[in-house]
Amino acid sequence: MTLEFNTHGAAGARVAAELRDAILAGEYRPGTRIRQEHVAERHGASRVPAREALRLLEAEGLVTVVANTGAWVASLNLRECEEIYQVRERLEPLLLRYNVPLLDEAGIDRLEQLATEMENSSDIEAFLRLDREFHLSCYTAADTTMIGDTVLRLWNRTQPYRRAYTSVFRSEGDRSAHHEHHLLVSAIRRRDADEAEQVLALHIRRTRLELARHPEIFDPVADAH
Repeated sequence: MTLEFNTHGAAGARVAAELRDAILAGEYRPGTRIRQEHVAERHGASRVPAREALRLLEAEGLVTVVANTGAWVASLNLRECEEIYQVRERLEPLLLRYNVPLLDEAGIDRLEQLATEMENSSDIEAFLRLDREFHLSCYTAADTTMIGDTVLRLWNRTQPYRRAYTSVFRSEGDRSAHHEHHLLVSAIRRRDADEAEQVLALHIRRTRLELARHPEIFDPVADAH
């Protein structure tokens, strides 16, 4: 019994990791129904690990499970997204402050490289991958009790809307995000935690305000998997 539980648990964690990656990559849009049998078939697992994977992702806020009905990719309305972004505006700069003294020069050089690659990228998905690596790499040096995990979950919850926002700011020719990335690297390199916090807070705030200008981003979808 214990061996069977451990086997299903390991398989459920694997399926959850793969399904999480698919959601974050935009393969499943917010509001999309996720059928348990499809998850099991796609990820080469039985229904028990598939059900466990959906339960794990529900705990992370990425999936909504309705008893005896089914599961859907979690979606946010504008008000909910604004709330999460306001939490991020306050929490992420604090996490960055913990990390600024600890990031080594090689890590900072990588941040500068990522900022330049983002500026030169013409592909939205490539930009999103680089942007995610850039920001989350700023938070890897400090060992925190809960703030790091909390920030990662908030990032994951808003990923679909960051994708939509990126399409908008690119279509409008907005270059401010690139400028802010370079300002952030400069502040980190100088170990100026105060300025780094300010730049990051404004960076997140600007995204929140731009999302509010485009409520159509939050329109529900009706497709299913």
